[in-house]
Amino acid sequence: MTATTDGSTGAVGPRAAAASEPTDTTTAAAGDLLVAARRATARSVEHLLGRQDAQGWWKGDLETNVTMDAEDLLLRQFLGVLDPRTTEAAGLFIRGEQRADGTWATFYGGPGELSATIEAYVALRLAGDSPDDPHMKRAATWVREQGGIAAARVFTRIWLALFGWWKWDDLPELPPELIFFPKWFPLNIYDFGCWARQTIVPLTIVSAKRPVRPAPFALDELHTDAGAPNPVKPLAPVASWDGMFQRLDKVLHAYHKVAPRRVRRIAMNAAARWIIERQENDGAWGGIQPPAVYSVIALHLLGYDLDHPIMRAGLESLDRFAVWREDGARMIEACQSPVWDTCLATIALADAGLSPDHPALVKAADWMIAEEISRPGDWAVRRPELAPGGWAFEFHNDNYPDIDDTAEVILALRRVRHPVPARLDAAVERGARWTLGMQSRNGAWAAFDADNTSPFPNRMPFCDFGEVIDPPSADVTAHVVEMLAYEGMAQHPDTRRGIEWLLAEQEASGAWFGRWGVNYVYGTGSVVPALTAAGLPVTHPAIRRAVRWLESVQNDDGGWGEDLRSYREEKWIGHGASTASQTAWALLALLAAGGRESRSVERGVAWLAETQREDGSWDEPYFTGTGFPWDFSINYHLYRQVFPLTALGRYVNGEPLASGAISRKGS
Repeated sequence: MTATTDGSTGAVGPRAAAASEPTDTTTAAAGDLLVAARRATARSVEHLLGRQDAQGWWKGDLETNVTMDAEDLLLRQFLGVLDPRTTEAAGLFIRGEQRADGTWATFYGGPGELSATIEAYVALRLAGDSPDDPHMKRAATWVREQGGIAAARVFTRIWLALFGWWKWDDLPELPPELIFFPKWFPLNIYDFGCWARQTIVPLTIVSAKRPVRPAPFALDELHTDAGAPNPVKPLAPVASWDGMFQRLDKVLHAYHKVAPRRVRRIAMNAAARWIIERQENDGAWGGIQPPAVYSVIALHLLGYDLDHPIMRAGLESLDRFAVWREDGARMIEACQSPVWDTCLATIALADAGLSPDHPALVKAADWMIAEEISRPGDWAVRRPELAPGGWAFEFHNDNYPDIDDTAEVILALRRVRHPVPARLDAAVERGARWTLGMQSRNGAWAAFDADNTSPFPNRMPFCDFGEVIDPPSADVTAHVVEMLAYEGMAQHPDTRRGIEWLLAEQEASGAWFGRWGVNYVYGTGSVVPALTAAGLPVTHPAIRRAVRWLESVQNDDGGWGEDLRSYREEKWIGHGASTASQTAWALLALLAAGGRESRSVERGVAWLAETQREDGSWDEPYFTGTGFPWDFSINYHLYRQVFPLTALGRYVNGEPLASGAISRKGS
């Protein structure tokens, strides 16, 4: 299939014309590339099969930044359970992540980040490092140059307030009475994204209690002026959003001093009930580490001792976030991604040509089917009549299934020839129905909630730690559209609304923004396959613009890469060191757009084949996933395996629908 290069609906560009009349030399080169691609695909299949758990799932490490490790130590210090082995292992990991200038970054190759550096420094002090050690002096000097603790984010200063290193009066107020706000009222807890909601509710208890544990050392060296650690800052204009919320915060501070004790006690107890009701079977909250940490602190402040079953389960769940490395270092995962990793691995193996009834795929399908969520969660606040169905990201997270995982799980299950097809079909149909019901009013889909788009939460002084609402995104919407198309629903009115939204969201450059992956390469790599699966011709102007953009940002080495700084600086958009996952995303779009014979695809496939390691894997230190764009970055260690295999498989075997790797439901 030829690809146009000018965005028109029929013209054949010079590159496509050249590809359609190959010389003997180009034919031989293409043949060599196909051989190399098949070899790389086979090695990658073998590698990925070898990583499957006996129960059927896959899970790669989920690497974020050292604040996870620092806060884990601070929690244990606060609870009085910090032990030498954990301290030593965490210190080893944190020291190993320090940059030459004394700072810590939040992603590989990124700039030093103030809050991460402060938290890492404090953790190393807990681990016994002296402030006079050269690496500690470099860190402290840099912190002071950046404005000291006073310039750090709110969450960092909360952790310091727990030990008296910062004043509670100098933090934004977060009253537990927030739990009383009705669901229609601005700033009720359901106006926040689920990750923020689960964090904020326990922090309202912490904010009300304002605990202070004895500090094991002073931190004067991290202030620009130890005598005046929090310089007074002028308020923003009263007519601005920031000015309004700053003044509201002053009112809340005044209320803290006069809050009726009975009202406050009832509010904290209501918040505690909310927290306890959402504890998962594994003891964690939402399958992510930060809410678990703050929930444990909040309940402890309300009198739950460490031997209480709720607390014991919570602490045990935190231990499961630890990854112990061969060198003795201990890294804390912010989350674990078995459902996501398993569905992506299943898609990769199926598209690579593994038989749909292969035992590994059937075992994976059985595990995924068993992980289906069959009860309502917080999403039902806005969709009370919708029947449950779908999948979460983690091992245990029944309160928060997510739309992205559900779409990809369905795409994975449809690639498996299951011995009990009715069981698989029923799970898929429930998941597809739930996903349709989670469509937002604008026709698109978010990750966890419908219509979670209030403009107010991000304005709060407390919320400076990243995105706290869950608006629809192009990447999630694309995955849903792709799934619905393969379910035979390409012409369904809701699918068409999703397609229209995607077309309207395309940037002038031809790219799409990536919310949950970095960044425009991810967004574009998600949207183009969805649009073509839904029936848009490869000659459609939107597809041609996307192809031109991807070809324009291809690196000289044949790969693609995009730095996380693209979320902040335009010059980084589409630019960065080549990575296996981002190269694969670009290839998935170009292949879906009919560009298999194009020079850009050939160069990308060659880069993947040439950079593959002998064991069939790829190396990728760069972070290509996001929790919050820029503010919280993720290196999914399995991305470097599943996405390159998917791209190679589609290059070798063709697109999944055309090749028969997936059967369209209802066709």
